[in-house]
Amino acid sequence: MVGRPRGIEDAVILRAAAEVIGRVGPMGLTLALVAREVGLVPGTLAQRFGSKRGLLLALAEQSAKEAEELPGSLRRERYGSPLAALEVLVVEPMAQMATPEAYANHLAFLCIDLTDPEFRQHALAIHQAQSRAISSLLAEALAAGGLRVGTDIAALTESIQAIAAGAGLTWALDRQGTLAQRLKSNLGKVLVPHLSEES
Repeated sequence: MVGRPRGIEDAVILRAAAEVIGRVGPMGLTLALVAREVGLVPGTLAQRFGSKRGLLLALAEQSAKEAEELPGSLRRERYGSPLAALEVLVVEPMAQMATPEAYANHLAFLCIDLTDPEFRQHALAIHQAQSRAISSLLAEALAAGGLRVGTDIAALTESIQAIAAGAGLTWALDRQGTLAQRLKSNLGKVLVPHLSEES
């Protein structure tokens, strides 16, 4: 068996696959397109991932791992406050969806997640990791005096996840501003009633 070309790790290939999905969607993605993106031959990707499905599953699994690791990098010391870190958590994962077309193509991947049990387990893991991260940052904000005493952290966490999911759809339809701007605006609106007077 041919060894892996040095300098091209799986993580690089999976990032390239995500970029290709943004351009052509999961149905249009081929091993050849991803291989061309990273300067390999399609056979090398077939050896590593087995098939297009194997590559997409590896991407879903990697995304779940990254979702688990993200909260560790979103510390108050780095961003100044838990609420500033929360904004990064909500906005950053959507950053690669710079156009409505890219959003639609990634949404098509989510549709696979919802209908295929193997993909769904990774999508659910991402959702649950994000929920824990949001809840943790809100609890930090509450303890630091950034949120009103008595704020229902569980309910607010659900609201934030809901607006994050819905923002992409409404933005892709009305196409006003950027997705990042829409997410920041919607997050601000859902947080305002819960902010303490000191915030």
